[in-house]
Amino acid sequence: MLDIIAGKSALKTIEQHGFNQDLFSVFLGASGGPKWFSLFGLDKYVFGEFFKNRTEELYLIGSSAGAFRSACFAQNDPVAAISRMAESYSETIYSGEVDASEVSAKAIELLDYALGDNGVEEIIGNQVFKTHFLVNKANGFMQSDSKGLQLASLFKSYLLNRVDRKLLKSQFDRYVFHHPQSQLQINDPYGFNTQHVELTNENLKQALLASGSIPLVMEGINDIPGAPKGKYWDGGIIDYHFDFQISHNDKLVLYPHFNPEPKAGWFDKNLSRKVMNQHYDNVVMLVPSAEFIASLPYGKIPDRKDFETMDAETRIKYWKTVLAETEKLADSFDDFLSSQDLGKIRLFSQNFK
Repeated sequence: MLDIIAGKSALKTIEQHGFNQDLFSVFLGASGGPKWFSLFGLDKYVFGEFFKNRTEELYLIGSSAGAFRSACFAQNDPVAAISRMAESYSETIYSGEVDASEVSAKAIELLDYALGDNGVEEIIGNQVFKTHFLVNKANGFMQSDSKGLQLASLFKSYLLNRVDRKLLKSQFDRYVFHHPQSQLQINDPYGFNTQHVELTNENLKQALLASGSIPLVMEGINDIPGAPKGKYWDGGIIDYHFDFQISHNDKLVLYPHFNPEPKAGWFDKNLSRKVMNQHYDNVVMLVPSAEFIASLPYGKIPDRKDFETMDAETRIKYWKTVLAETEKLADSFDDFLSSQDLGKIRLFSQNFK
């Protein structure tokens, strides 16, 4: 049910020490909207059992849906928070003539429900699970509210990225909104301008919303408190599935992900370009197996296109079925932890052969 894929150094460490939560100091959460539903049961197990009673800090790094998940995990009751998020997201219904303002309003409703009454304070005050939301600040026409100018800018970004990912840095800057006590740094070989902004009670909701604000689909977030003035967008534009190294310590990175072949940025989704193997050397990925995905309704994981191709009743039934089925992934991970059958782990480099 669950594929476990590890970088070379990560596998060596696991072989020496066994697979346990003490090995990890970083957790990654990727973009992907409702594709995240395929990880729901696993998320509940990881933060309800695997990391339960943890006392050593764990850095949570997320973009878009991954940032929303991280915000749930840093609350006092992470399982209740991620369950609220799954409930709200899966039951979202839009009008027939949905526009960016309606999608943004629904996202705010989801965020408020997932955070509850004290979520902001709990996240900022958490001394173990320390959040980092990746957000992109726009340059050029992406600062405009005009969909036409935004579309022109995105097309330019697409063309630049096809030539070389490094060229995309002229279009967007990376902003890391981080826990007040975090010293985490990102080592990025592509040279994106990366700025760090401390999370506060005043900016956390806006930073989190910005991390999931998809261009053309939602409204950008203007002038986040504590950050330079400007328009901020979805962190997945640059960091869709991640292609960088994290400067923290020599421990491992845990990365539950819905795809065994991560893509660096949003514009790489349909390209053959691969992430750098060395960036996954100390990463352990937990991925729903192809067999598990084939067993789901329609033989696929949820995605945003379901809003267009299914009526609300059909889509909600399908999504809730997927959420329930992912308990099998949690059971599979629990079985692995009990057996410590390390022969089930595949090398990340082999994943692309």
